[in-house]
Amino acid sequence: MSDAAVNSGVGPVVELRRVTRSFEQGGVRIDVLRGVDLKVMPGEIVALLGPSGSGKSTMLQAVGLLEGGFGGTIVIAGQPAEKSDSKQRTTLRRDHLGFVYQFHHLLPDFNAIENVVLPQLVGGTSREVAEGRAKELLIALGLGKRLEHRPSQLSGGEQQRVAVARALANKPKLVLADEPTGNLDEATSEKVLEQFLDLVRGQGSAALVATHNERLAAKMDRVVRLHEGLLE
Repeated sequence: MSDAAVNSGVGPVVELRRVTRSFEQGGVRIDVLRGVDLKVMPGEIVALLGPSGSGKSTMLQAVGLLEGGFGGTIVIAGQPAEKSDSKQRTTLRRDHLGFVYQFHHLLPDFNAIENVVLPQLVGGTSREVAEGRAKELLIALGLGKRLEHRPSQLSGGEQQRVAVARALANKPKLVLADEPTGNLDEATSEKVLEQFLDLVRGQGSAALVATHNERLAAKMDRVVRLHEGLLE
């Protein structure tokens, strides 16, 4: 975590206060989140640890404002998100958040550069600047010779590196990563995670990374554990 952020008294990038989420399944109420409290400070990388089915993805969906139905308070970059309308939530996601998923979700008809350029154009960046930023990130991720390749021409690890570049392209305050290397073999997983963490730290972003892997979680600044709907 950035010492400057702590010492300057800067507030959290995201704060969750008593966040809840329940589902009805077969007439039975399932409480996935039962009052989650969490603060992530600027520049801090937090591992969200828990087994499959513990609610990690649900919690990231809450932080990412990706669906409704959540109770409690979610504050992103000082703005209470639960009081925002759909347009305001879209703006919060665009201006402050980046996303990396277990599966890359790249656009199949666009090459690596184009996949990283597009979110920047949506955010109002000029094409020239966006292409420069895309090349910078992809080269840093070891893809300098794969810039013009489409996802189908890339390996699984290369596809996920493009997804990492896309998530970081707009220099978000907070990157949300849901098992970002869970679909890769162990060696590739280690390499991609190290590159991801280096880039996040290098640009001063914070990150909340969901994983079930204790070894990967240990590489981050802090570990929180989701157990029976609460953080430990």
